[in-house]
Amino acid sequence: MAGPLDGLRVIEMAGIGPGPFCGMVLADLGADVLCIDRTGATHDATDITARGKRFVAIDLQGAEGTEAALALIARADVLIEGFRPGVMERLGLGPRPCHHRNAKLVYGRMTGWGQTGPLAGAAGHDINYIALTGALHAIGRAGEPPPPPLNYVGDYGGGAMLLAVGVLAALHEARNSGRGQVVDAAMTDGAALLSSLFYGMKAAGRWSNQRGENLLDGGAHFYDTYPCADGKFVAIGALEPKFFARLCELCGLEEALCAGQMDRTHWPMMKLRLADVFRTRTRDEWCDLLEGSDACFAPVLDWDEAPAHPHNQARGTFTTLQGVVQPAPAPRFSRSVTRHPAAARAESLECALETWSTAPADRAEA
Repeated sequence: MAGPLDGLRVIEMAGIGPGPFCGMVLADLGADVLCIDRTGATHDATDITARGKRFVAIDLQGAEGTEAALALIARADVLIEGFRPGVMERLGLGPRPCHHRNAKLVYGRMTGWGQTGPLAGAAGHDINYIALTGALHAIGRAGEPPPPPLNYVGDYGGGAMLLAVGVLAALHEARNSGRGQVVDAAMTDGAALLSSLFYGMKAAGRWSNQRGENLLDGGAHFYDTYPCADGKFVAIGALEPKFFARLCELCGLEEALCAGQMDRTHWPMMKLRLADVFRTRTRDEWCDLLEGSDACFAPVLDWDEAPAHPHNQARGTFTTLQGVVQPAPAPRFSRSVTRHPAAARAESLECALETWSTAPADRAEA
């Protein structure tokens, strides 16, 4: 059985962050991802976003390298790149020459600020992009500065994943129109889109600008993390009254304390009460009591513990490639299969051209 993207040819321009992650996701789903890399670059097993890809080194600083890249692009279905606006054009690989060679090409562009706008040409990273959208301001404890939330929100959620959605949407449209197009994926746009729920709650008067005072930002006692007797943590997400009632029942809390769950005047007192309760046992003891119940409970696991958890083991959520433990491809399909991760491999330009010996139009007619 083949992956759902089996037969899809993707050119990835070597970069960092969301571009390689998007390419990895497409490769996991069965696409043949060929990365045009810098000469001399190497990829070992710890470079997880390189998995499943082929790499060909091309010097793009001269006409010969540009022509070699265009020869590959002419045979591809998708191109993804993550440079600042104008870089691909200066290399002679902007949308116009690429579409001249391959009219059906979907040209995916991944940037922080987007291809247009007053900040389009400025440098930045995930933390800057999500700061501009309101998302960063909403994260953190009351009275404290917003913490850097790793680079999930901008690079990967708002960036790579929406680039993948945009590319697949453009491919669907190209099936009907016979024409490719440019996908302008900006992390600022994507991070803003991820914040849709919270903008709606703000408009309804159910979310404030004050960190740590809201339903899902640690303001509520029933949606937070708590330290245990051993210094480890548990996560509670008992939003619905019936789930919060079950949490209170299993924790032995007085029934009177469980009433008025949504009364915000009670939240600070109840947070202190729950903190006292969770400090009475170790994290594993709380797992024995609460895990698998409707109390909406989970242990907070570290990078070493997560792959060993029985639920993750049962689902194969993690896998090992060349001795490196890493997340397995997702999501799952009822008929198609996600590709078991394979090591990245380098190959020559000649081999890459031979492998992709036909153009998209020729393959469609075959």
